[in-house]
Amino acid sequence: MAEIDADELLPSERMRRQALEGEVTQIHRGQLYAEEGDAFEIDDATFEVVEVTERTLGDLTDEDARAEGMDDLESYRRLLERVHENFEWDDESEVVLHRFERASAARTD
Repeated sequence: MAEIDADELLPSERMRRQALEGEVTQIHRGQLYAEEGDAFEIDDATFEVVEVTERTLGDLTDEDARAEGMDDLESYRRLLERVHENFEWDDESEVVLHRFERASAARTD
């Protein structure tokens, strides 16, 4: 288990805030940013990465989009097109799911 930077895994302030509020519980990224068991902190809250899975954009559902703080898959797609220059949705594009949970107790080092 490693300590990772929350800013690397969750690249926007909106996502970090929504993770603190329990509204964001996962993120898909274009590459691996964490391993299962890795931990990160936002403010004084500790989160643990509980699942890392390779998927494709075509695997994503409305439920995935909601777990990333969006209303549905279409709004998630529009967000990706807005924030990533020259992005085109391709169902075959590979992505990595990073699912995380808030730790039940503060970690001690």
